[in-house]
Amino acid sequence: MSAPIRSLIPETAAVSLSAKGGAPGLLIQSSVLRLRTLRPYLDLLFPHASQTARWASGMATPTIENFLAEIAGILRENNGARLHDYLILEPPLPPLYNVIVSELRQAYPQGTEEKLEAKCKALLPEYDEERDEGGSWTPFILFLVQYFTFLRDVNVEHLVETHDLLKGLLNQCILALSDASMGVVVLPTVISLSRTLARLAIGLDKRPELVAHLTRRESTMGGEEVGERITLVESSANVIREAFKKCLSERSGPSSGITQENKPEGRRIGIYPTANLCLKLFFHCRKIRNAEQIFGNIYQQSPPLTLYPASQRVTYLYYLGRYLFSNNHFYRALLALQSAYDQCHARCPKQRRLILIYLITSNIILGRFPATSLLQRPEAEGLADKFLPLCQAIAKGDLASFRTLLSLDSESADWFLSKRILLQLRNRCEVVVWRSLARRTFMLAGFHGDASNKKAPTFELADLLTLATFLEKRALLLPNHEPNNNTKNTPTPTRTHTNSIFLMPTPPTPPTQDLTTYTDPDLLLPLTPTTLLLPTTLEISSILSSLIDQGLLHGYISHKLLRFAIQGAKTKGALQAGFPNVWAVISRRADGEVPGWVRQDDREGGGAGYGGRKERVGMVVKLKGARAVGAGTEGL
Repeated sequence: MSAPIRSLIPETAAVSLSAKGGAPGLLIQSSVLRLRTLRPYLDLLFPHASQTARWASGMATPTIENFLAEIAGILRENNGARLHDYLILEPPLPPLYNVIVSELRQAYPQGTEEKLEAKCKALLPEYDEERDEGGSWTPFILFLVQYFTFLRDVNVEHLVETHDLLKGLLNQCILALSDASMGVVVLPTVISLSRTLARLAIGLDKRPELVAHLTRRESTMGGEEVGERITLVESSANVIREAFKKCLSERSGPSSGITQENKPEGRRIGIYPTANLCLKLFFHCRKIRNAEQIFGNIYQQSPPLTLYPASQRVTYLYYLGRYLFSNNHFYRALLALQSAYDQCHARCPKQRRLILIYLITSNIILGRFPATSLLQRPEAEGLADKFLPLCQAIAKGDLASFRTLLSLDSESADWFLSKRILLQLRNRCEVVVWRSLARRTFMLAGFHGDASNKKAPTFELADLLTLATFLEKRALLLPNHEPNNNTKNTPTPTRTHTNSIFLMPTPPTPPTQDLTTYTDPDLLLPLTPTTLLLPTTLEISSILSSLIDQGLLHGYISHKLLRFAIQGAKTKGALQAGFPNVWAVISRRADGEVPGWVRQDDREGGGAGYGGRKERVGMVVKLKGARAVGAGTEGL
């Protein structure tokens, strides 16, 4: 092809494959824009498609030869974007690629891959003398052979087989990515194939009837020593993770991995696109632990996140926040999610809503409630009905309403469970509820102090016990405590709160067993308790001691008088001194470091970490070349 014709082809097609799972029946449609862009230029490259089809009726393959010649020219130019535009495999294919498929099926049927490889080697030489280190790029030739066989053999109606072919194609492309000098050329293709594989894997996972035979086959082949089964989605994530490792291990260019234009260099461009796809798949199949290695590697070796596009930053910070949230690091999760929400464009309400759900939950656990203006935003539609009643119960110290709202029988239970935030709210927010209940006890029945007699503000533990007992009875729906008529699906007396099983007294003696049969004594008694033990003064004292230790109460307990006394009331007032703000207490103890989030200021200062970043707890420190203690001190 002449140089003027080649110059007409655009440098890149502005196409971004969506990584969101869709209906697998419509496998891929994102290549339509790319085909519209390339079609007029492809017609210039390969005219007379009908004549080419007649040539293909014999053993000649002129279209394949012209195609390989163009690929060779693209490689000489090191133009990865144009290579990605040429390597189309997503339906609908343009007529030219249908001609290529026809030539492949006639000239190179199944079993003749060696001939096809020889054809590719003839037009794409293994050895390029102009390369710095010399050698061959055989993995790319094998990838191109596998690309042709994919076009020849794929049947999109058989999605599982298509997934296997696509996974093998991506594996070979990742091997081509490993080349030190030419690997970056296939990086756009690797990212595109990874997105396609991720979308197809999620689509198949949503249709379990298509992959049921794989599960049965693994269960019959594994025997008795089968460990945790690797799902189809997880296996796809493991393949994409190899691409992530190749991008992260880039060692060419400056040690910081940043160009003079302040952009990532080489394969480092693909660190966050591939990492985000892995995280998406791991969270989809609920293998969140597998994400730990990705966050750790990025924290030690990646350039700052700010150098990457906003879409990649927002996606990564969302999954980082989700990971920290699931590991009970709520303050760090809040920092990551807040940054993701601030950077997410207003035209992306679905993404903003996903971030906002976990951002609100993290704030509630840390003692901050959402403002009305926030809940009135478009992306927060319906969230007020979920969170405001819970916030009101926490602020009032209403244990009964708190437990009812978060019980498995409540209206919102299914929604909280689907978002995987129910247990965190139940376990972590109860501490704040007890702090609010103690505060309300002081306001209603406490002694607010006497400056003339120098008596500190106090309240009796018996008063707090009375309120707690009343609320426990109402939560457990004991007699004389009718449920609230405004609450639907409230548990009946036969469905007591989960905590009731821990309020049982010493279990009665099990009935006499029949000596002819054996039954475990623990299974002879029903799980439903017959008698309940309500809170005692000792339990109330333990709860207050825990709140004091956490800094949520400021004072001390007089075990002799059975009273709680507030300290510092002269300077701040009783309420402010004795019941400090929950968010202020937690944020004062925390720092701004978020493991897994590489920020610009992390690269500044001394230290032998990547890009000058200081080493921190949990980071790997390389001691290669370090001298022994005392070495080189003879002259001192």
